[in-house]
Amino acid sequence: MTKKETYTRGPLSSLCRLANKHKPWIETEYQGIVMENDNTVLLNPPLFALDKDAPLHYAGEICGFRVHNGPSGSGSVQFEAVVLDRSTGEGLVRSKEPLDCESQREHSFTIQAYDCGEGPDGVNSKKSHKATVHVRVNDVNEFSPVFVERRYEASVPEGRLFDRIVRVEALDADCSPQYSQICFYDIITPNVPFAIDNDGNIKNTEPLDSKRQRVHTFWVTAFDCGKNRAQADAQVVVTVKPSCKPGWIGWTKRVEYTPGSGSIPLFPSLHLETCEETVWNIQATVELQTGHIGKGCDRDSYSDRSVRRLCGAVRGEVDLLPPPSPAANWTSALPTLPSSDSSLIFSFNGSNHVAVVPDSVVSALSGDHFTLQLWMRRGGANIQPATTQTRGNRKEEETIVCSTVKNDDSFSHYSLSVHGCRLSLFYWPDVSAARPVKFLWKLEQVCDSEWHHLSLSVQFPSVTLYVDGVTFDPALIHDNGAIPNPAPRQRMFIGACWGETDILYISSYYHGLLSGVTVRPGSVEPHSVVECLYACREGLDFGDLETLGSGMKVHVNPSQSVLVLEGDDIESFNRAVQQVTYRNSLRFATPGVRPLKLTTSLRCFNEESCLSLKQLEGYLVVLQPDAPQISLSGVGPHLARPAPEFEGPRGVPLFPELRIVCSLSHAVNTAAQGMEALMSDAVAHTLDGCEVQPLGEELNPEREELLVDMDVVRERGLEIINTTAYIAITGAESISVYEDVLRSVRYRLAKGSARFERRFRLSCSEMNGRYTSNELTLEVNFLHSLDSLYHPSHLLASQQQFLHPSHHAGELSGHTLPNPHRNSVVPGAATVIIMVCVGFLVVMVILGVFRIRSIHRRGEGARGGAKEGSSQWDDSALTIIVNPMESYESRMGISADTEGEGEEDEEAVESPDDASDDQRIIIKKEGREGNARRY
Repeated sequence: MTKKETYTRGPLSSLCRLANKHKPWIETEYQGIVMENDNTVLLNPPLFALDKDAPLHYAGEICGFRVHNGPSGSGSVQFEAVVLDRSTGEGLVRSKEPLDCESQREHSFTIQAYDCGEGPDGVNSKKSHKATVHVRVNDVNEFSPVFVERRYEASVPEGRLFDRIVRVEALDADCSPQYSQICFYDIITPNVPFAIDNDGNIKNTEPLDSKRQRVHTFWVTAFDCGKNRAQADAQVVVTVKPSCKPGWIGWTKRVEYTPGSGSIPLFPSLHLETCEETVWNIQATVELQTGHIGKGCDRDSYSDRSVRRLCGAVRGEVDLLPPPSPAANWTSALPTLPSSDSSLIFSFNGSNHVAVVPDSVVSALSGDHFTLQLWMRRGGANIQPATTQTRGNRKEEETIVCSTVKNDDSFSHYSLSVHGCRLSLFYWPDVSAARPVKFLWKLEQVCDSEWHHLSLSVQFPSVTLYVDGVTFDPALIHDNGAIPNPAPRQRMFIGACWGETDILYISSYYHGLLSGVTVRPGSVEPHSVVECLYACREGLDFGDLETLGSGMKVHVNPSQSVLVLEGDDIESFNRAVQQVTYRNSLRFATPGVRPLKLTTSLRCFNEESCLSLKQLEGYLVVLQPDAPQISLSGVGPHLARPAPEFEGPRGVPLFPELRIVCSLSHAVNTAAQGMEALMSDAVAHTLDGCEVQPLGEELNPEREELLVDMDVVRERGLEIINTTAYIAITGAESISVYEDVLRSVRYRLAKGSARFERRFRLSCSEMNGRYTSNELTLEVNFLHSLDSLYHPSHLLASQQQFLHPSHHAGELSGHTLPNPHRNSVVPGAATVIIMVCVGFLVVMVILGVFRIRSIHRRGEGARGGAKEGSSQWDDSALTIIVNPMESYESRMGISADTEGEGEEDEEAVESPDDASDDQRIIIKKEGREGNARRY
């Protein structure tokens, strides 16, 4: 054993072993920073390992550090730790190879310290616990910005300033926010009217002018926060477009509509230009103003009663405001206004206008099931639509209808009133027992000063209200307040109501217009009938709903006067607008102007710079329709019947073979001549009135009258007025119905009242008299027996036996003449002789007179030396008796043989000038005898 070994194993050795009894100690966690271009890690806190065995040699010294893998598993490879001072335990962490922040910015690993043990060979060295080290690699500004695109292009309209025309963008590959962010951009091209902000947004600094410079080209660069400039600059190209004016393009102010065209597009080429403004919602409202045409729009120009019949309404309605007449005089004091249809419009001034319906009419309206219908317009005749402020000022209640009717042993009461924008029905089923009930509706239609159709169906306790064909549910209110009981007396007022003491309250008067106020007791009116009564024949419509794009919505109000389009896509919206149509189902539409408006509302992402479009105004012109030709034929112009037939109980039909034809004339091109010609086509038609009027003096009710088959009239629901001046049949019905009714019109005379002739005129009309037919004139001839015709003298009566047999039938062709009485008494021989003598005497006297006048004329001619007078003869004393039937024969036609005799007579008169006076006298005599034979 050597000396050294002896020392080691001696007592000192035992002391050393006892001295290394503590482990080194380090911090549990370290935070480190290292730069990309350096390998030394700066730790916080600094790396120091402590050992409690110090200051002993070896045991109290730190010999090294060991690096272990961290969570990433790469720490031991990339980093190492070295001891800088063994006695103090100071250490250093460094990277073995260059670090890249862009590839890995954070590193984590663990570290452990070892002491030197018990000797220089490190025997029995101790190690500390493991401490975690987090190293962050600090970035170095090694990269420069790079633009995403090398060229940026944009187009803008001229004349405007934009907040942003185009945005450029550059990126930096550095990992840190300091060096990877772009701090600012810069336009390096001088003297351009553009500016760029730190976010790369480019805007113009002055309005651009396409005429001065159409395209602007400039360059921009970028800098990161480390002041590195972009590797390559970017080019920006801005094209200036000519001025774009946002709004509707293709608007036509005037639109023409030809009646019978069905539906036509109103805006076939209209489209919206937004000038590339980003719009996310578009709403357009098309408004067609038809309030000036009738009651709100173009409807059938028939009376309310006729429209009810055409719509299939149940009959039995009672007209509470009928036209003034002797039978309906309770409306005679009310002022009326003109209307485009045949219904009367009554005006109520809110102070003293009221119609008191007679008890005879009210008695037919009992029961708690009834339908009340009316047309209503609040305010006067020439007022503008009420504003919100005006509506709020109308606080007083106005009564439209107030009624108390008797139901068996009790009385029921109801009143329909308006109060502001509210409509109320006050109903009292039994004024002596039950409590009243009040039905209330809040309606804008009540106070908008427009025409509206109201239909109130009461089937107590159920009440249904239709306003313009739309159902409205009431708010049911049981009124338990102090209400004066109506007097148990049957009465009905239109336009006001009465108080407990039968004094009218001024505040209850109605102010406005009413028309077509009817009540029908019994079952309520079906909804389909109510819709038909209000239905407009014209309005706005949409062509094809299936072609609507996604997101498009269309809404049309019940009267089809307002159409609203809403969408979010410009192209889809333009296609939808071009399919807005106007339709009119009337063959003979009411001509005139309908104002048209288009209001547009846009919503943009940038509400401050969103477009604002002005309202467009135009008008639709409904042209004059082709007038129908209503032709009456198949009658007359003469009707000849024996007088006894007119004196029968049924009289004689005036128009038994009447034919009514309605046709439309239109122009057609003829292929042969290349010209236009008129062509008429028969059409199915509806008449609304015909009139038969006697010409000359009116009918004498004591001697003559016109009869009509009332069963046919009642069955068809037509109305008739039969007076001595005319007979009028009114109501909308087909031509065939009017033919049947007119064919039943008969003319009857009282016994012994036959006259020689009577003339009548027949005419028909359509569309409230807008179109009229031709006037068909009929002359009625009363054929009397031959005894009565020639009875004034026995001489004339006896001459019947000498009528030429071949002339009798021909002269009265076309008439139903009775044959002469075959058993008439034949004149005796004495009578014949007397007649011959008298006739001979008369002839001789006449011949003498003519002879004397002829001699006297020749003497005057000789004295005057004028020979031209010798060929003339004086016939002033010659009297020719003309048969009173001659004018009638000339109209109806005379037989050929009679005409031949007339020609022979004319030839006898026109004899040669060289004939003697005696011969002329004989010729004139023969002419007279010829005429006598003729008649």
